[in-house]
Amino acid sequence: MIPLKVLFVATEAAPFMKVGGLGEVMFSLPVALRQLGHDARVMIPRYASIDTTKFPMTMVKEGLQVPSGYEQPVICNVKALDHAFFLENQEYYEKRANVYGYDDDAVRWALLCRGTIEFIRANEEWRPDVIVACDWQGGLLPNYIDHQYKDDPIISKIPVVFSIHNLFYQGMFDHNFVSEMDYDDGQSEIPAFNNPRLLKINFMRRGIMHADVVNTVSPTYAKEITTPEYGERLDALLQERRSRLFGILNGLDYEKHNPETDPHIDAHYSAKKLSKREKNKFALRQRFNLPQPGPDQEDLPILAIVSRLSEQKGLDLVQEIIDPMLTNTSFQLVVLGTGDSKYLSYFQELDKKYPAVAAHLTYDDVLPHLIYAGADAILIPSKYEPCGLTQMEAMRYGVIPIVRKTGGLADSVEDYHPRTQNGTGFVFENYTDYALYGAVVRALEAYKYPKVWAGLQKRAMAADFSWTKSAQEYLTLFHRALVFHTQSGANE
Repeated sequence: MIPLKVLFVATEAAPFMKVGGLGEVMFSLPVALRQLGHDARVMIPRYASIDTTKFPMTMVKEGLQVPSGYEQPVICNVKALDHAFFLENQEYYEKRANVYGYDDDAVRWALLCRGTIEFIRANEEWRPDVIVACDWQGGLLPNYIDHQYKDDPIISKIPVVFSIHNLFYQGMFDHNFVSEMDYDDGQSEIPAFNNPRLLKINFMRRGIMHADVVNTVSPTYAKEITTPEYGERLDALLQERRSRLFGILNGLDYEKHNPETDPHIDAHYSAKKLSKREKNKFALRQRFNLPQPGPDQEDLPILAIVSRLSEQKGLDLVQEIIDPMLTNTSFQLVVLGTGDSKYLSYFQELDKKYPAVAAHLTYDDVLPHLIYAGADAILIPSKYEPCGLTQMEAMRYGVIPIVRKTGGLADSVEDYHPRTQNGTGFVFENYTDYALYGAVVRALEAYKYPKVWAGLQKRAMAADFSWTKSAQEYLTLFHRALVFHTQSGANE
């Protein structure tokens, strides 16, 4: 396979700036592509919070003039470090303490899209064969290329992959309540940077419409978003473009999540030495002040929730089942996460009510490792889940996932069948408290049989979620984009 030059355009990328899962992907995927012999780089804004002493950048393009839609262009610089480019502008990036959450975010991301294009035009030393624009913030990039740059001798030759990490977020407005007057058909000219109409543009719609290929972060989610239930009012458009719509499961950083070497756990172990996990279970109970079993008592299973506490994560179902389950069955529950106040209040009260429940309701980057190393099962009953990393991380440590059959959860967890002794977790389909209750009961019953449970753990730990596997699928996708672009352009 001929080496490709690939440029990812995103709002965040570890280790420079990471807010959520996108930042992690923008680190791991380019690394995996480079390991396969390709030149993958990333373009993000140069935020003020990026530590330039830790990450010393060099200037590669000073005084880049980015058309704004007005007479005066926006002046930017582009700096570089290793395989990353940084779009520098004092007004829109350096004066801001945070990545997201500003009234002019539409302008900031339009600038990122158009600034990237202008940089590619100006930078003769390195130009990509393929551009990957990420999430709604990158949605205008394929739109600009398809219209303003359609006759440009350099830019018009480069295909664009538009990558959807979560369809729910589409731009600066609530797409579920947009008026007919403000509806964006995706065909009108992109407004100038400071035009108020820019705030009403559906960046996500435009990315889908104008890209050569559209990608999501799991095969099942790619199918789901073509339906009214999951399509967030874009299902008709996605149906139209389904021949260009693909899904590739995100990977997992195997070095960071490795029970044999993880510095954040008390005892290292492997699938061949599962007995060593018990030390971590003891440490987990100690850390969360949960009762340890006495010498004559059976060991109780520990269920965990490691999640953003929001409705999307299926926590309304959890609320319905936990009280009766704690009353009628024997287990302990560990909760880690932050989010909506109603769920925070609920788990606080649950913690006070039951000695078997411990809730740590804050963000913590280290504690998940201890939970994964010590817990027995993890609850992920999501209403929808584009990909999900929690189930992959947990399985790597031998924690058995209890998940709803949706999105990436459906693609990464195989339901356990007692007769065949296959499967890596417990899967339910209907979004009901009864279905979740049944899945948890099945898990608790299986836990009573040590050999059965050890088999589940070993199969879960053996699942291949490596970024190498995902990167190879992305390469196939990039070549598809090159063919599509050559044959017919972005529009079908």
